[in-house]
Amino acid sequence: MHPEPAERDTVAGLGEFGVIERITSGRPQSGSTLLGPGDDAAVVAAPDGRVVASTDILVEGVHFRLDWSNPRQVGRKAIAVNLADVAAMGAAPTGLLMGLACPADTPTEVIDGLTSGMWEEAASVGVGIVGGDMVTAQQIMISVTALGDLAGRRAVTRSGARPGDVVAVCGRLGWAAAGLAVLGRGFRSPGAVVAAQRVPTPPYAAGPEAADAGASAMIDVSDGLLADLGHIAEASAVSIDVWSDRLEVHQRLVDVASALGADPLHWVLTGGEDHALAATFPAEAVLPPEWRAVGTVGTGSLITVDGRTYDGPSGWEHWRHP
Repeated sequence: MHPEPAERDTVAGLGEFGVIERITSGRPQSGSTLLGPGDDAAVVAAPDGRVVASTDILVEGVHFRLDWSNPRQVGRKAIAVNLADVAAMGAAPTGLLMGLACPADTPTEVIDGLTSGMWEEAASVGVGIVGGDMVTAQQIMISVTALGDLAGRRAVTRSGARPGDVVAVCGRLGWAAAGLAVLGRGFRSPGAVVAAQRVPTPPYAAGPEAADAGASAMIDVSDGLLADLGHIAEASAVSIDVWSDRLEVHQRLVDVASALGADPLHWVLTGGEDHALAATFPAEAVLPPEWRAVGTVGTGSLITVDGRTYDGPSGWEHWRHP
């Protein structure tokens, strides 16, 4: 008995192993993949002898909406948010594991788009999706685990900042927040900020570069600059002061904020999902290209902007936001 034509166009029609074949067939793997999909587990090279590992879960309706983003964009975002965490440790990615949950009536074109985006983003840093799992669920959920190699470097954690260090950032800030504000008002333009919300562009190579330059602490800016610098401050038992005049507030953000009656600096300070990198460096360190100094580390435990406590939420936190 064969499924009806309409059913064949869904994951139920393909079945679990048909979906797996559709996701993995013909996809190239990198040299770090010693054994890829098809066995009980993958085998990935770890030349350094240590493995950096990070996992993120993206849930439909919380992290993405298919009326705001197409499946390919969601797939790219799912990979990017994990690769940014590996970069923030000073490591280079070596492989990815993917978990996918979705309803039985999910169209195969959605799965094709998701996986196409995932493989595209993975290929941008020269790695492959080496394995994973899939189950049925009431909504689409994507779990990605990224693996990385430190290549002899020390891992750059959140706990190494010291008074006198310089705070620096690499990558865009505030763009995804501006895009979210635009989409939330029912608009689809300006395209540049909307695209930033749909697909982040983390500066992957900047993480290892910062580690080589002597970064004392580093973090992926996923929840907002102030919120994530707060994690460094807490872990390092220091205070951090951000200089607002050193932050880049792009004219595009100014224009969008003016149209929406918003504050563009607030987006830069508290907006998440750009996945820029923030780090602290000893005062004598030479910052790598594209990193820019935006603050300083001191004693105490406060996060301030221009010497004053920031008024309002500092970023996103699950369960404390609707």
